[in-house]
Amino acid sequence: MMGWFKDMFFKLLKIEPATEQKVVIKEPLSFQGNVLKNKIWYRGDPSELEQYFKQTAYCDVFKARFWASVPFRKVRKIHSGIVGIVVDRFKDIITADLNDISFGEEGKAQPLKELWNEIAEDNSFENLLGEAVSSVLTIGDGAFKISLDEVSNYPVIEFCEADRVEYKYNRGRLFEMVFSTQYQYSDNKTKEYRLEETYGKGYVTYKLFDDGGKEVPLDTLPDTVIYEDTAFDGDYIMGVPLIFFTSSKWKGRGKALFEGKTDDLDALDEVISQWLDAVRKGRVNRYIPEDMIPRDPATGELFEPNEFDNDYIAIGAVKKEGYSDKIEVSQPQISYEAYLGSYSAFMDLVLQGIISPATLGIDLKKTDNAESQREKEKITSHTRGTLVKVLNKVLPELISKVMMSYDLMKGTSPDEYEVSVKFGEYAAPGFDSVVETVSKARTCGVMSIEKSVDEMYGDTLSEDEKAEEVKRIKIEQGIFETEEPGLNTEGVEVDEGKGKEPPVRDEPEGVPRDSGSS
Repeated sequence: MMGWFKDMFFKLLKIEPATEQKVVIKEPLSFQGNVLKNKIWYRGDPSELEQYFKQTAYCDVFKARFWASVPFRKVRKIHSGIVGIVVDRFKDIITADLNDISFGEEGKAQPLKELWNEIAEDNSFENLLGEAVSSVLTIGDGAFKISLDEVSNYPVIEFCEADRVEYKYNRGRLFEMVFSTQYQYSDNKTKEYRLEETYGKGYVTYKLFDDGGKEVPLDTLPDTVIYEDTAFDGDYIMGVPLIFFTSSKWKGRGKALFEGKTDDLDALDEVISQWLDAVRKGRVNRYIPEDMIPRDPATGELFEPNEFDNDYIAIGAVKKEGYSDKIEVSQPQISYEAYLGSYSAFMDLVLQGIISPATLGIDLKKTDNAESQREKEKITSHTRGTLVKVLNKVLPELISKVMMSYDLMKGTSPDEYEVSVKFGEYAAPGFDSVVETVSKARTCGVMSIEKSVDEMYGDTLSEDEKAEEVKRIKIEQGIFETEEPGLNTEGVEVDEGKGKEPPVRDEPEGVPRDSGSS
């Protein structure tokens, strides 16, 4: 009976596999177009934002955005500028936390460190690093380029943004970097040229292309006639890429910090603009009869209303018995709480996963206490930790290659350099918190005086100053250190031999030795 039922079930049930469907999706922007979009967000100019989004609005999604809209009447469009604020904040955090660059042991590496300080000063390395960090966070990636030029007695370090550099990989290994530079030359008519510098392991080659993409000789331009293909000793590339976040769209390229936040940024700007528009419309309206409107004393013509100082609405005079013309004043109600709630919600969406509002001095939750604000700093620490982790790999490689290139300038074979960088701690606790923590540990007897002084002052005091502070604390607490008294052995022979047993006293003759005595 059961076998008959199973056979009937399979005869009635028939499942056909799904047919494969081809889906074609058109990417809205190329890599260069995406770089341009991120640059414009960072620049934060409302005029540039409106021009860009209107010119790139080819689909309904783009046309529906606030910055691409074309309203019937004039609307003031405002940009919050949050992208530039966040990027510049991270740039300041990174450059301020770079504490030390080391070449190994202090004595042996001191000349190398002094040489690097001269190279860094010649290239304004601190400003260059800040520029590189802000550029990579803004548009996705970039690369440091090292060149030997007669303009300096040291290797020249430059940073090229993502739209000026291309990476070539072989099985995931970088083997070439191509840097592009645009030139404009006027000969009857203005022409554009592109110089491509290919940096490989042990060589640098140059190619010049015109605006049609055709290769032309390097002596076509006076600025490029000095370049010629070069080979050098050393199996390394005179360039280092800098990528903080990898892109899921373009393999081998980086992702900007605010990648994927375009709609959130657009909505935030719309809320701010509507808020201001509501404030403008919420001004006091004055309904003035025509007979009472102020006039120009010279011509007798009516003053035109102004949106900011003398805004009014003219109404006709009423000719009724017992009615006198008067000025009526009215003011609409503005939903400030609704606009503030929308602003806070979209600001949260924009900063979500990137940085804490507390880092920027923004208090979106007025009820948060100090501990809650510190907890929100964790996302800032996480993002900052990602940036520092990448720089801990990139900077030693860059500095090592710079030192190797300096060896080439001096006509010697490139040496090997062990370089390390040290970044300080972010959002370290205040001195009062450290004192409280250390005091509890000292009271419980789990921390020595030396360790407590080291924890409290860290790098702000030298080792000698810490030792002096420990000595003063011990004196104040009545702890005196005295030298151990020595034994005066003058005129006494002392046998200091090791491993010898003490002499055994001879027993008197005739006295039996007690087996139980020692």
